[in-house]
Amino acid sequence: MLLPILSLTAVACSLNDDGPVVPEPPLVQFLQRLQDSAFRVYGDGPDFDPKLYVDLSLKRSLDATAAAFNDLPRRENGYLEGGVLSKFIEDYCGDAEDGLVAVEPVDFVEDPIDFLPNVENRKVREWGLEVHGLWKNLSRRVSTRVHENPESYTLIPLNNPVVVPGSRFREVYYWDSYWIIRGLMASKMYETAKGIVYNLVSLLDRYGYVLNGARTYYSNRSQPPLLSSMVVDIYNRTGDMELVMKSLPSLIKEHEFWTSGFHEVVIRDARGSTHRLSRYYAMWNQPRPESATYDEETAEKVFNESDRSCLYRNIASAAESGWDFSTRWMRNDSNLATLATTSVVPVDLNAFILKMEIDIVTLANATGDAATASRFIEALKVRKSAIDAVLWNSEMGQWLDYWLIDSNPKEKVHEWNETGQNRKLFASNFIPLWIKPFYSDHKIVHKVVEALESSGLICPAGVATSLVNSGQQWDFPNGWAPLQHMIAEGLSKTASQKARAIAEDIAIKWIRTNYASYKNTGVMHEKYDVRKCGEYGGGGEYIPQTGFGWSNGVVLAFLEEYGWPQSLEIECSSINTASCFRLATK
Repeated sequence: MLLPILSLTAVACSLNDDGPVVPEPPLVQFLQRLQDSAFRVYGDGPDFDPKLYVDLSLKRSLDATAAAFNDLPRRENGYLEGGVLSKFIEDYCGDAEDGLVAVEPVDFVEDPIDFLPNVENRKVREWGLEVHGLWKNLSRRVSTRVHENPESYTLIPLNNPVVVPGSRFREVYYWDSYWIIRGLMASKMYETAKGIVYNLVSLLDRYGYVLNGARTYYSNRSQPPLLSSMVVDIYNRTGDMELVMKSLPSLIKEHEFWTSGFHEVVIRDARGSTHRLSRYYAMWNQPRPESATYDEETAEKVFNESDRSCLYRNIASAAESGWDFSTRWMRNDSNLATLATTSVVPVDLNAFILKMEIDIVTLANATGDAATASRFIEALKVRKSAIDAVLWNSEMGQWLDYWLIDSNPKEKVHEWNETGQNRKLFASNFIPLWIKPFYSDHKIVHKVVEALESSGLICPAGVATSLVNSGQQWDFPNGWAPLQHMIAEGLSKTASQKARAIAEDIAIKWIRTNYASYKNTGVMHEKYDVRKCGEYGGGGEYIPQTGFGWSNGVVLAFLEEYGWPQSLEIECSSINTASCFRLATK
C-alpha cells in the first residue's frame, strides 16, 4: 500500500509562540553548568550521560558549592582539567543514587498464592517467578535526607516507596507506572501499587499535573495521562474505596490540565462543526536539563533564536508524549531538528483522555457523585465525536494523527483538511481500540483488524512502533511493552474471534522474545528488536537500558491473562522467523 507523504507545510510553532515556561530551580541551573563542564572535559563518548550530572545531590549549600566551583583553576580556554572536576564532584556532590534507599516491598512474597495460575510450563513458571523477584531490585524509598533538605536534591520527596524503571531511570516515571502496576497486580502486590498511585496524586496536587518523573527538572512537562487507569484497575481488583475517594478530585484536576489552555486545540470540520481535542505541549523552550548536550547538538544548525526556542519546546513536548523520539513528530524523517510535536493532534493522547473521562464516570458512580458522572458522560460523548470526525480514517481502517497546517488560525479555530491526517503507519494508530467505545463497535473492529493485519507492523517478535527505520528509538525495528499490551488487550476485549487470536499471537511473540533475551543476557530490557526473537532494541539518544519496569509488568500481565500451556514451546526456534523488514524504509 502506498502511503501519501504528509505535507511539510505543517508548522512547528505559531509566529507568536508565547507558550508558558516553568522556571528552573537554582539547583538545576547549577548542575547544568556542571554538566556542561563535564561534557567539555569528557567529550561525547558512549559513557557520557548528561542525566547523571543533574541527578547529583549537594553535600553543602548551593551558595558554597557554586562559589567553590567558580574558584576552580581553569585552562586558558576556560575549561576545567578532568582531575580538577572529578575532585570537585567527589568533595561537593553526592552520587546520582543518593537520596534513594533500596527497600523490600511490604507485600512481596517469593511465590504468591494463585500467582500465574494458568502457566503450566515449568520453565516459563520459573522465569515468571524470576521476573516477579525483580520488583525487589527496583523498589526504592526516598530517604529522610531528601525530605529534610529538598533544596540539595533534584529528587522530589515522596511519602511512599516507589518502583523505578531501572538503569539511568533512577526515579519514578509517570506512564511507566501504569504497566509496572499491571505487573504488581499479577504479583498480588496491591499495597505497593496503591503507594505508587498516592505518590503520583501527591505530584498532581502539588504541581497541578503529574510530572514526567519525580525530579524537579521534569516540572516543565507531564507524560501520557494514565493515572485514572491505574486507579480504576486497582479498584477493580481490591474494591478500595479510600483510594477512589482520595484520587477522584485530583483526576478531575488532571482532566482540566489536559483539556484546556495550551493543550487544547479547536478544529472546525467540513460540515462547520467544531471539535475540541488535545495535544502535547511542554512548558519549556530551552534544552532539557537532563539531555541538554543532546538538544544543543540537535539545534546546532538552527540559527534564529526564536526558531531554536520553538525547536526546544517541540523536543520537550516529544518527551512529554513518551515517544522521544520518533518520525511521528518529524516533518523530515531524517532530521530531528524538524520536530513539530506541538503541531500534532495525537491519536493516543486523545484516546487516553477519553479513557480518563470514562474512568471518572466509573469512579464518580462508585462514590455516589451523580453530578460528576453526568458531566463526564457528556464530556466523553463530545470527545468520542471529535475523535471520529478528526482522527478516524474509514478508508484506512485506523485512527491517524492530525497535523495542524494553519499557523495562525482565525479565532484560534483550525480548519480541518484531509491532507492534515498523517497516513503513515504507527502502532499508535491502533491504540484507540484499547478503549471501550471502540473495541465494542463491531464495524470499527472489523476494519481495524483488517488494517492491522495488512499493516506490516506485526513482526516475528512483536508489534513494530513504525515502518520507518530512522535510528530513533520510537521507530522501526523497536517494539515497546506498552504498545504490545494496549493493542493486544484492546483486541482481546472485542467480540471478534479473529481479533482475539491476533491478540494472543502478539502476547506469545512478546513473551517469547523477552524470555529468550533474558536467558541470553540475564536481564530484562527497555525495548526489543521485533525482527528477531530474543534481540533487544537500540537507537535513540542513550544506550539500551535494563531493569526494566514496564517490560516486567507487561510480561507478568500477559502470563496472567494467557497463561502458557505445558505443550507450547517457549524457545525461539519454534516460531516463524520470516522478516517484516520488507515493509520498513530507511
